[in-house]
Amino acid sequence: MTTEAFRGQDQEHARQPTHNSYAMEEDIDVASHTEGLNGLSRECKPLEDITNGHSNHKPVMNGLVISHSVKDQTNGNAPLRSLPISALKQNGLLQTLAAGADQPQPAEENVELEKAREEWEALENVQPAITEDSNPTPLISFNEALQYFQTTDLGDLLKNIQPTIRRTGLAAISHFLFGPPRLHRELLEERDLVFAIAQCHVDNSQAVHMRVLQTIYKRLIGSRLDCPRFGAHWENIGFQGTDPATDLRGTGFLGLMHTLYFVMDPETLPLARDIYKLSQHPTQNFPFCVMSINMTRIALQVLREEAMSKECNRRQQVVGVLNEFYVATYLHLYQLWKTQQKTIVDSGFVLKEVELFAKKNPKQMLRRLEVFLKERRAGGIPRGTSPDPQAQQPSPTQGARAGTGQGSKGKEMHFTGVCELPPDMEGEARLI
Repeated sequence: MTTEAFRGQDQEHARQPTHNSYAMEEDIDVASHTEGLNGLSRECKPLEDITNGHSNHKPVMNGLVISHSVKDQTNGNAPLRSLPISALKQNGLLQTLAAGADQPQPAEENVELEKAREEWEALENVQPAITEDSNPTPLISFNEALQYFQTTDLGDLLKNIQPTIRRTGLAAISHFLFGPPRLHRELLEERDLVFAIAQCHVDNSQAVHMRVLQTIYKRLIGSRLDCPRFGAHWENIGFQGTDPATDLRGTGFLGLMHTLYFVMDPETLPLARDIYKLSQHPTQNFPFCVMSINMTRIALQVLREEAMSKECNRRQQVVGVLNEFYVATYLHLYQLWKTQQKTIVDSGFVLKEVELFAKKNPKQMLRRLEVFLKERRAGGIPRGTSPDPQAQQPSPTQGARAGTGQGSKGKEMHFTGVCELPPDMEGEARLI
């Protein structure tokens, strides 16, 4: 074959390589694409272009041909454009790029996840320690607690009670002639029970005693969980220390019974919470439970002086009248304390004034409590509870009813004007 013949063949081959090369690339791309979908392997295959004698090295990663030619980017059959989304999610290169270079290796990540899972499981297993049996103590009503004392032998305590004031000489004669009526005989046993409860101490071994304490705490705080028998939390409701029993020396368990009645009666509970709220005031604060015990002490003294006998005889009961008188006394103090901006510095004078007024006007105290509760049930604002100074002024009609010629001391007394004492209390102690 001559030289011209070889040259002719070379020129003919040079004019026909494009079609074969494109076909070969498409076959290899399809094969690579299929392998990538199945195995997602990472490999690099050299592709030899036998038509022009040059080596085209195209890396194949996870079955995808990486090419920088214009044809690979613009060809509609390019592998990246033909892959489904599910295949791209499984692509190792894309996962590495999305994770970032600073992410932990799979082994380290598994360790961290396992550690976090163990910590979370341990946290879920932690249970709050409420009580030993994890069951909150049920609340106790006043009647249930009273029934406990009615069925308990209080013989030893009854020997030490002093239900009345011992008077001798002229005082005894004067009291017999001009004093209040004696308590009916059928009510003496109930009266003695009250004074016996006042001699009873807190017994940690008695479930009823503990339930009374827990009920008072829960109703004031609004908690459903029990609290420890001892601790600083008792100071939150107005006891002086970590043990409420140390504050009951003057009234015994009766001090707790009255507080229990106050917080368990649906009609008086809102008032109890109002007083408790005032006891937490930044400047007008006072110890709620200690003040409550003082109200019990005053009520007991009024009962002992027989100033309450007439009302007890009329209603044929002692415990009920005493409970209401206790609430009325606390209401009297609350309204005075709030409207006249009293503070703990004034507590001694306030207590003395409340006690004097309660002994002189037991019937009026009970009547004002009745009016207060009636106004509250009607949805109005009971008189004497507004901190507005204008609310403390008597109305013109009240001043007209008070009469003439008696001056300011002759005006009818209201809760909001406790210091304006009626004529029968002139010369007695007053708030300073």
